[in-house]
Amino acid sequence: MEGEKKIFIATHKKFTAPKNNIYIPIHVGAYNKPDLGFLKDSSGDNISEKNPYFCELTGVYWIWKNCKSDIVGLVHYRRYFYNGFFKKINNIMTSNDIEKILEKKDIIVSKPVYILFSSVRNKYEKLHLKEDLDKCEKIIIDKFPEYKEAFDKVMKRHFLYPYNMIITKKEIFDEYSKWMFDILFELEKQIDVKKRDTYNARVFGFLSERLLNVWIEKNKQYKIAKKHVFNTEENIHLQRLNYIWRKLLIFK
Repeated sequence: MEGEKKIFIATHKKFTAPKNNIYIPIHVGAYNKPDLGFLKDSSGDNISEKNPYFCELTGVYWIWKNCKSDIVGLVHYRRYFYNGFFKKINNIMTSNDIEKILEKKDIIVSKPVYILFSSVRNKYEKLHLKEDLDKCEKIIIDKFPEYKEAFDKVMKRHFLYPYNMIITKKEIFDEYSKWMFDILFELEKQIDVKKRDTYNARVFGFLSERLLNVWIEKNKQYKIAKKHVFNTEENIHLQRLNYIWRKLLIFK
């Protein structure tokens, strides 16, 4: 699959970016912040000032509204899709890797994280505010009733594709982004995040990880490739043990 590729690396601090010209650091939450020397999500059509509540989604919004590349994606300054057994920066996906995958698949997401002894819904309600998820569900029923079945399926599951990391064709990225922000901007009208503590104010970032899973479940016309994620800030020995553990339990 030929075409221009731009994979944006969401970051809020200085870091050493991979030496690969398809990866572009984007300073998320750059509004009124010191210049890091990276592309800013406060340029062009943006929601940069919402970063304390939308997290890396301010980068997703910027890509949706401002990037015209054929293939786009979002990873994190410390998390990358990679190939091979060893998790190291030299094994992160290249342009050729992405091209080969998208010849057969439509969307690249992370390998699922499994939730032991709980469902996606129950886990969210334990970690976050139940009423936020309930309001999100009501919005989906009202605005996108055709997604209700997919929402219910995801909420009952014991796994999740995490991190809001995705690589795909721009038109698919735009389709997903429009749907997600339609829901989140409606929810934003219903809750006052400015009265919350810092953690619970990040509600839109938390919910969006679940919404990505709902959108994928509903849009089965798109084939997904589930890839391992390399965390540059995680101990290498722990990463290898985690890899072996997942293989032993036949995690897909």
